Amino acid sequence: MHFKKNNTKETRASIQGLRPLSKTMPHGLKNIMKRGGHNYSYMINNWSNLVDSKIAKVCYPKNIKTNKELKDGTLFLNVSHGDQLAVEYSKNDILAKINSFFGYEFIKQIRLILVRDKKKKKSIQLKKNPNSDTKNKIGKVDDNKLKKKLEGLIDVYVSRKKI
Repeated sequence: MHFKKNNTKETRASIQGLRPLSKTMPHGLKNIMKRGGHNYSYMINNWSNLVDSKIAKVCYPKNIKTNKELKDGTLFLNVSHGDQLAVEYSKNDILAKINSFFGYEFIKQIRLILVRDKKKKKSIQLKKNPNSDTKNKIGKVDDNKLKKKLEGLIDVYVSRKKI
């Protein structure tokens, strides 16, 4: 006869009492914790405290690549266009502050990724009082429901401008 081992981690029956924490965590979360995701979240939450306020306004951490021991990692920073020189000169300060925050050499190098700012969309601006040309264009619309809605839109826009 074969006897079942009671203290194995791979039992299919439910285990009463205390379970290892690794067994209760979701599978995806275990992988993130193994890769040092908690360090990344600490860095994101404390980014403005870790670096100077000038640097925190122009860059933010994008990703961290580390080895299995969570040492000698590479920090990837998104830097807004035009401010990469200031961040490049302060790399050593950022490294020193991050490593002193974690208490060991967590980050070995910093790489910058240039991010261009999004262009602002041009908005259509109506005059405070729509001229007769706008009213003529609305008057040419055949659909009465659409015509009423456009007139209502202009009225709301004008009333908001006055506030």
